[in-house]
Parts: sequence; C-alpha cells; structure tokens
Amino acid sequence: MLFRILLRYIIGYINIRIEGYSVEKLINICIKKKIFFWNIKRERSTIIYTNIGVREFKELAQIAKQTGCRVKILDKKGMPFILHKYKKRKIIIFLLLFIIIALLSLSQFIWNIKIEGNNNISTQELTAILESKGIKIGILKNSIDKQKIINEIRLERDDIAWIGIDVQGTNVTVEVVETSAKPEIVNEEDYCNVVSDKDAQIVKISAQNGIPAVKEGDIVTKGDILIQGWIDGKYTGTRYVHANGEVQGKVWYTQKEQVPLNQVVERLTGNEEQKYKIKINNFTINLFKTLSKFEKYDTIEASNKLKIFSNFYLPIELIKVTNKEKLEEKITYGTEEAKQIGIQKASEKIEDELQDDVEVLQKYINTYENKDYIEVEVTYEVLENIGTKEKIVF
Repeated sequence: MLFRILLRYIIGYINIRIEGYSVEKLINICIKKKIFFWNIKRERSTIIYTNIGVREFKELAQIAKQTGCRVKILDKKGMPFILHKYKKRKIIIFLLLFIIIALLSLSQFIWNIKIEGNNNISTQELTAILESKGIKIGILKNSIDKQKIINEIRLERDDIAWIGIDVQGTNVTVEVVETSAKPEIVNEEDYCNVVSDKDAQIVKISAQNGIPAVKEGDIVTKGDILIQGWIDGKYTGTRYVHANGEVQGKVWYTQKEQVPLNQVVERLTGNEEQKYKIKINNFTINLFKTLSKFEKYDTIEASNKLKIFSNFYLPIELIKVTNKEKLEEKITYGTEEAKQIGIQKASEKIEDELQDDVEVLQKYINTYENKDYIEVEVTYEVLENIGTKEKIVF
C-alpha cells in the first residue's frame, strides 16, 4: 500500500470532500471497481474526507453523480502540481536534467537478477555461482561476457544441461535446464545378473532366463544375486546369459517416534502488524521507529523492486515486513493419546516411503513407556518386487 501511495504522489493526487446520504453506497461501488483511495476520515455519517489519484477522480465523480453525492476538491498534491507551480523557476529544469542523467547512468548497471527453470538446484546456489562469474547486482552491463560464463558453468556443472543468459534494460534473466538422473540401463545383449535391491525374505522367484540363486524363504541382503546370469554345463562349460525374471520378497520398513507427555507448542493468534522499509542498493531505511508490540512473533518479509518499465529496474526496493503474533501453550498428553500420535507420525513417514504398487502384509506396533515420554516403533511388512538387473563385468 505504501508503494501505491508513493506512486500516487509521483503522478499526483487530490484531497476531496464527499457529502450525501449514499456515502456508504459510493464507497462500496468504488471498492468493487477497485478504485484506490486512502486516508479516509469521517466527519459524520453523510460526510467523509479522503485522498484519491487524479486518474481515478473522474470515475469517482461519475459514481458520485449516480448515487446523488456531492464531491468537492479541497487540495491538489503531488509532483505534477508542484512542478506546475514552480515551472518558471530554473531549479526545476536542473532537477529534470539531474533525473534524466541519473536514469541514464543507472541504466548502465544491473539491478535485478531473475533465475528461472531450476527445481533441484537452489536459487541461492545459482546466485552464488553467477556472482563468482561476475554477474551480480551493481555490475556494469558491458562487463558481462555471456558466452564465456555459459561455457564455464556448463563445463563445471554436470547437473546443468543448458543455461541461457539474457540482458535487457537493467535486468538479467538466467534460464536453466537441469539434467535428470537416469538409471543405468542394461541392454538386452549384455550379460547380467538379477540382484536384490533391498534386504528381504524371498516369497516367490520366477526365472525366465538364468538360474535362480535363492529359494523361497531365504533371507537376502541388498546386492545379493537372486538370478545368476551364467549357466554351467557339464559338456558346454560356463555360458553367460542375460538373466531375467520376477522376484517378490517380504520387506520391512521401521520408523521410531518419541512423543513427550508434556510439550510446549506455539500457535499463531491471527494478530498481525505490518511495517515497511526501503532498501537503496545495500543501504536500508526503516520507516518505523518502534519495536514490535508482540512479545513472540514470526516475521515474513516480502520485497518489491521499483521499476520504471518491464525490464528497467532501479536499485530501490520496498520491503514489507509482516509480524505474526504467536503464543506458547503447554500441552499434557495422556499415555494412550501420546501412543496414537506417535503411531500416526511413524505410519505417515513409512507410507511416504512406500511405492504405490506394494502390498502391505502386516503392521507391527511396539511401545515403550517412560515417565517423560512414550516411544513408538512401527514396522510395515510389505510384499514387493526386489529384483534389479546388474551388468556382469569381466
């Protein structure tokens, strides 16, 4: 809101008086049509004072006519009216020249960096990489060697398949295409074994090619050979093949959770306060002097960089600081309630780990009581395919 008010000051605004029996109706219509006005003061039920932008005033005047209200202009404020008042003074000419020269100077630097396309690589990590290559806030545009930076990053990073750098105005857009990790594929012509990818107990084994190395009921660990990719013949000797088949096994997933019987939890009350600050390059100006009225709170900052055109950013940033009040509450759980909480948490973590096509055979629950906490151990016994192909290396 502060940014919108500042913008209205630049383009001009007027202070008006609205009088009529349908003032509330006029305000509701303006809100519905998203007409922005601020600093509303009510003298009585039929008279209000407010500020409104020059552009919105004509539309408000029409609404006032429709609702039978009278609008009177009390004062005109903002840069256009100040310039008009002092248009004959030479200082205005110098001021305009200074603004033009300042904008031309600022246009030679980079004031915003936008990174797109990254999912696995964090924006902070990419920002650090770009800074090490010379792309950072405040750098001269002409000093950026785009192709050199692109080539260096491609050589250094195996997880980046493609990167593009586009400089427009005072903005740099960096687009990234990440490489996806591909599983090792064993060609049909290659000799391979079928090995276990988990610790399990064999339930069923069906070898379509190759020789089973285990039988039903056997306990195997990750990496053990389940179907071997070679066949020993009495007369033919050892013959290697591409092992293939299906192996199902019982796999166990275990998760432990500890639930204290006495806990202190935090909850948001719904009360908020908003403060603003302006950041000019690396210099920050707080627009508030007092500390937060809340004893405990979470702080969320949302920044909005000032720009004149779509890609002409300025080194000015308006930061909205929202403080959300929170309170601490002491909670005491009963033994059974703590057990259920622990079981639920442990079960959710295991189920997040399970694949969609597995069959849950059994669910085991063990609990351990203590005077201060309850410890819960949940184990899922599931039936799933455990075989994966592994190339035989000679």
